[in-house]
Amino acid sequence: MRMINLTNLKSTTSRRDLSKLLDVKPGMLSFAIYKNPEAVRYRRFEIPKRHGGTREILAPASELKLLQQRLSVLLQDCVAEITAARGFAEDGAHFGIAHGFKRYHTIMTNGRVHVTRRFVFNVDLHDFFGTINFGRVRGFFLKDRNFALHPEVATAIAQIACFENKLPQGSPCSPVISNLLAHSLDIQLARLAARHGASYTRYADDLTFSTNKPAFPAEIGVLDDAHNCSPGAELERIVTRSGFSFNPAKTRLQYRDSRQEVTGLTVNRKVNVPASYRYTVRAMVDRLFKTGAFEFIYKKKDAQGNVVLERRVAAKNGQLLGMLSYIDQVDRFNQKICETNGREPESTAGRVELFRRFLYFDTFYATRQPVIVCEGKTDNVYLRCAIKSLAAKYPNLVTPGVQPKLNVRFFKYTETRTGQVMDLTGGVGGICKLLKSYSEDIEGIFRAPAPTFPVIVLIDNDKGAHGVYEVIAGITKKPKPLGLADFIHVTSNLYVVPTPFGPKKAHTAIEDFFDAFTLETELNGKKFNRNNKLDDSKEYGKAAFARDVVAKNAATIDFTKFHAIFDRVMKVLDDYEARRK
Repeated sequence: MRMINLTNLKSTTSRRDLSKLLDVKPGMLSFAIYKNPEAVRYRRFEIPKRHGGTREILAPASELKLLQQRLSVLLQDCVAEITAARGFAEDGAHFGIAHGFKRYHTIMTNGRVHVTRRFVFNVDLHDFFGTINFGRVRGFFLKDRNFALHPEVATAIAQIACFENKLPQGSPCSPVISNLLAHSLDIQLARLAARHGASYTRYADDLTFSTNKPAFPAEIGVLDDAHNCSPGAELERIVTRSGFSFNPAKTRLQYRDSRQEVTGLTVNRKVNVPASYRYTVRAMVDRLFKTGAFEFIYKKKDAQGNVVLERRVAAKNGQLLGMLSYIDQVDRFNQKICETNGREPESTAGRVELFRRFLYFDTFYATRQPVIVCEGKTDNVYLRCAIKSLAAKYPNLVTPGVQPKLNVRFFKYTETRTGQVMDLTGGVGGICKLLKSYSEDIEGIFRAPAPTFPVIVLIDNDKGAHGVYEVIAGITKKPKPLGLADFIHVTSNLYVVPTPFGPKKAHTAIEDFFDAFTLETELNGKKFNRNNKLDDSKEYGKAAFARDVVAKNAATIDFTKFHAIFDRVMKVLDDYEARRK
């Protein structure tokens, strides 16, 4: 295998060469690591630890952060080339010893190594990043046989990576560099584990050994008469000689008949989120649905070992999103393993539905602005451009200015995991699903104070709209709408706005509100066709129309006909404001 990235790095002999490899100007590199005063290179702040106390984070200034990000990518590419050349490619099916902050590796891949073991032994390295100083970083890149860099380049890399003579926690390149320097330690500990019938992995500063042997190897970990656990002599010798030390407070030996955890995940039967964590998250979501708010409750152990309340902190929905995403990520990891091995995965439908309801609540019920939901991505482009062009008439929808600021939010269809969970695909089918699911949530689940802003579903008033009108009739228990009204109030803060009919009640779609000149715009000799079936040799579709015609020419397009749509949106805002009083 050709090691292009490593070869390019090894061929650099100066800071100028390195800056070119990182795709930055030499002056920027020099400024970021030498000329910019140390006092402003990083911003210090603290975050709470899970089990009490705080952790200092050093966030680099923008120029330095860019350098560190690009250095991180370069070094990760070099590592991938080195491992592949040795026949140990890490590609999502094959994993290394270290699992922290690496491509294809997660806390789940780390924990899976230790599933269904008699003993699981955890030890923690003390001040892991802080132990790796400037001299160690520079020395590694000078002397390591894979890198063996020019002294000026090794020095520059150490300058980019280190602050106050250590790897800062918060730098994008600290993880990959720490893994490089700890690789020798990992090799020695993997050999130690193998000699004694155990498995070993490392995730950042967390070292884990596990075995099914009748007794845990004393060379790795020992128990005293009071059942206090400590590193074995051989383990301590290797770690100390490698320039690291232990955090005694985080050393523990876990047995099969009790809960075994590795990097926060239980590993007794499979890699899983602890049940207590899932119950806590479910309680938080339930509290949010009922009251519109929830809290984080921080607990700690007192001197007698009793769990006591430390403090309550008002939490934000984004934090709960992270927790639900974490549970979902672990569930999907286990599903993939089952599918790979031809086994039926356990159902997680209940957890996915809870996640879906939270996303609906946060996106539509607890929205901080009016939300406009269109049938597709191109409609969003049309309306964004039109609303900015007509800003002077609709100050409630957009704040005029050189860069107009929207006062409404357009729902964005995404292909991310949250998009998959919401299961809103656009089109008539997606709109019908939104109306049904959201109305059911409002009817039976959401009990928080009434939403502040409306959700406005904008639909084409064509044949497809009849399916939407049937769903509305089923929800409201009223006659099926005919598409004649300016808007339809469905339930709570949910409205549907159809595009106005044309002459003689002709069906309309949002594209009908562009002027003829815009609709007749040709791209590379091709004409616009709004239908799904295109003759690619002669026609272009909605995506190109939105991107290359509307977005690029928004300043000159005549959006006058869109007044008819935005006037209806304004009527919804007025109606909902009146309902809330």
